[in-house]
Amino acid sequence: SELNAEKTMRAWRSSDPGLAKLAMRDIPIPGPGDGEMLVRVATAALNFSDLLMIDDMYQVRPPRPFTPGQEIAGTVAAVGKDVPFKVGDRIASKVLYGGFADYALVRGDMALSVPKDMSFDAAVSLPVVYTTAMVALTESTVVKAGETVLVLAAAGGVGLASIQIARHFGARVIAAAGGAEKCALALANGADHAVDYRANGWRDEVAKLVGGGGVDIVVDPVGGAATADALKLIGWGGRLLIVGFSSGEIPRIAANRLLLRRASAVGVYWNHDHDGPMIARVSERLAELAAAGAIRPHVGSTFPFVDAPQALKAMADRNTTGKALIAVSENLQ
Repeated sequence: SELNAEKTMRAWRSSDPGLAKLAMRDIPIPGPGDGEMLVRVATAALNFSDLLMIDDMYQVRPPRPFTPGQEIAGTVAAVGKDVPFKVGDRIASKVLYGGFADYALVRGDMALSVPKDMSFDAAVSLPVVYTTAMVALTESTVVKAGETVLVLAAAGGVGLASIQIARHFGARVIAAAGGAEKCALALANGADHAVDYRANGWRDEVAKLVGGGGVDIVVDPVGGAATADALKLIGWGGRLLIVGFSSGEIPRIAANRLLLRRASAVGVYWNHDHDGPMIARVSERLAELAAAGAIRPHVGSTFPFVDAPQALKAMADRNTTGKALIAVSENLQ
């Protein structure tokens, strides 16, 4: 087989903090242990947490040198014991790290089956971005038809996924994004309104849209000053969903604003070890939404494997929309 003929694989390795220290190396192809499978990676997706991990600022700190990359799609090449997949199956999965390589080890309980009619480029967004948006809007809180949802960084991966999911459940969506092009993308993905939060007065624009009542839910992957602004827009019984801090700044949340509106701030975090039953529920619902055409992953850019550091820099510089992908093996698409 092809796998037996190969002994090494290409992998991007982080030996020290910083993107400048990433280097492509040939390393041995790992073998799957119990509960694991080896996956030939077709596509790897980028996430802000990759940048944090490379800079030693993420909660998962692999021993160096390590291979970054936490979201992949591809074909099962080998399986260990007790894995619910077989060689040749098409899967997408979150991995703790190791995705920016020709092969990755995947836990059987973390993988999703990819239907034949869905491309790996579309499927690679499901394990992290769509799961996070679904956990936020159906588990951390439950979005109801008729509620108003304000989505920050709305043209990003989690932002676009949140727009599509909130709309599917009957909510009115106000997208806040940086610049006219990103606002247009949010509208094309189902947002009812879009405001440019780089412009002065964006908060007043949202306040006019909600007529003084405030928004019911804020999806916040940004942190920093954007959180403080959004909190001033929250309505009675509103929920601030804290997804992440892509601004690089962890906000201080004014507790009096929560108190006076009987609002809540909820951390959106999930982990396969802590949340197995919840992730199973969410994955099932995601499969239903995908089959119904309710979710449409947006691929903003695809970089060749050799340009992985440039892809990560583009994301760090906010020059990407939706999902930025790395094409690892073009012949697997």
